[in-house]
Amino acid sequence: MMQKALITVASISLSLVLGACAGRPSQGVLVPVAQSAEGTSRVDMLIATTRQRSTADAGEMFNGERAEEISYAAITISIPPDDSREIGTINWPASLPGDPQRDFVTVSADYLNKQKLSAAVSAAAKPAGRRNVLIFVHGFNNRFDDAVYRFAQVVHDAQVPGIPVLFTWPSRGELSLSAYAYDRESANASSNALAQLIEMLAANPNVKDINIVAHSMGNVVTLEALRGMASRRGKIGAKVKNVMLVAPDVGVDKFRTEMQGMGQSRPRFALFASQDDSALNFSKTIGGGIERIGAVDPAQEPYKSDLSQENVEAFDLTKLKGGAHGRAFEDITTVMTMIKDRGIE
Repeated sequence: MMQKALITVASISLSLVLGACAGRPSQGVLVPVAQSAEGTSRVDMLIATTRQRSTADAGEMFNGERAEEISYAAITISIPPDDSREIGTINWPASLPGDPQRDFVTVSADYLNKQKLSAAVSAAAKPAGRRNVLIFVHGFNNRFDDAVYRFAQVVHDAQVPGIPVLFTWPSRGELSLSAYAYDRESANASSNALAQLIEMLAANPNVKDINIVAHSMGNVVTLEALRGMASRRGKIGAKVKNVMLVAPDVGVDKFRTEMQGMGQSRPRFALFASQDDSALNFSKTIGGGIERIGAVDPAQEPYKSDLSQENVEAFDLTKLKGGAHGRAFEDITTVMTMIKDRGIE
């Protein structure tokens, strides 16, 4: 009885600190909407995923179960006019179909194979200034549509000029301890697939640079993918330029091991941390008391010296507005200014 009570309390705490996507429809968000509105913006993204293709809901596309092979897709999201939303927010439709004048809505959603995705990258890279690729790797408690809409928000609000590519791994999209454990195993199992995606993009002659943004548990996938590439090939590759680690749910000891395993020939790394990140502090608790690198004070020892030794640029977001675990996206204008001031492109 005592053990059951502890699990219940822990589950409630997990819900409180990690939050949820309140107000969004439970299904059907990715069904394309024919209606359009003046003043909207569109974000075209390409997708690689280790999720299973959904058979129960056409508007889900991919569910939270693990697939044996990588699947691909292309999605276009319409974002309402700037005067209808706040920067850093996702305007989920209250009901379907959404209203493009005030909601994020899906314009198109298509399944691709590997060859068509590669061709789509080449086609998108041909216009001047679009030879850079931005890969986004989401974190814990993300359904497929969560990851798609969040990435669309980031691309739009940060005015990303390159080609957006979402890598989405099998998250249950649920708030519970069992879902956290499932997601953690899924993250660990998806690193090879992310490495394959990075290598495929790097092999495309139309792609000049690759930048990666990883959030929360997505950092587990990203760091292991890059370390594995370095181990197999002797280096990560010159095309991978910048890796941005946002609120990484990675133990400080694991982080150190992964970085050292990449060797000296590696991309430029930037860490975005918040000491008031309750989600990461809870992860620390259930993870045996190991400090999460995304919740440290980068100005304090031993972290200051460790980060400097590994040539990791550190950004302390503790004093910015928004929820600690997602404030890098919610206060994205300030974060982008911080990045530019450090000379990171």
